Amino acid sequence: MIVATYNVNGVNGRLEVLLKWLEEAQPDIAILQELKAPDIRFPEDAIGKAGYGAVWHGQKSWNGVAILARGQLPLLTRKGLPGEPEDEQSRYIEAIVDGIVIGGLYLPNGNPYPGPKFEYKLRWFQRLRDYAAGLLELEVPVILAGDYNVMPTELDVYKPERWKNDALFRIEVRDAFRELIAQGWTDAIRELHPHETIYTFWDYFRNAYARNAGLRLDHFLLSPDLAERLVEAEVDKHVRGWDHTSDHAPVRIELAEKPIKRRKR
Repeated sequence: MIVATYNVNGVNGRLEVLLKWLEEAQPDIAILQELKAPDIRFPEDAIGKAGYGAVWHGQKSWNGVAILARGQLPLLTRKGLPGEPEDEQSRYIEAIVDGIVIGGLYLPNGNPYPGPKFEYKLRWFQRLRDYAAGLLELEVPVILAGDYNVMPTELDVYKPERWKNDALFRIEVRDAFRELIAQGWTDAIRELHPHETIYTFWDYFRNAYARNAGLRLDHFLLSPDLAERLVEAEVDKHVRGWDHTSDHAPVRIELAEKPIKRRKR
């Protein structure tokens, strides 16, 4: 099974890019962020013609998340995280596909630091940790994937000294990510590539992609049973080089049908 996450940076404005990538990569499940479209403007027909059923949680101009499944309709189980009923930002969606709980998320950016947006980010992260702990207690296969808007370590950011007071790299945010992982989740990219410099985002400015001046913002967290089935975790970096593309590249993992034996690194 191939599962991918992709911050599309506008699902309608970059629909041609999304459809091209879906045809090329053929993921069984695709988790999308930053739709930037209300529910009624989600391109259900075009995605259906590409062979995917979809559930989505949209928002006009901002945010928005979706889950696509090849040849089937995901079973929607949740829109939004518990813990802050007045929060109207569309940042979390959950569905079951082939017996796996798929949580698709778009964590707040949090800039500028300090300020109310940063405080909202920390509260959202706490709500995610609380909810994720409950998912693990169910002892079912779970994937939490998407744009986490955090670079967990200095290995995940080009020139880390320039980012220390940015909300994506503040120690409070990195600590929150570590606390989430410590619940028992596996960071798929770091599990298979523990020491490599790997980025998933390159800004549109200052020729960042050509210079490989990037950030690793998009993460796959796997429950223990799925971590045992992890075969591959890669970034489709070349997609960032396409015309009119997102500033993120898709990240994809491959899961075996059964647990596999992997050499310790």
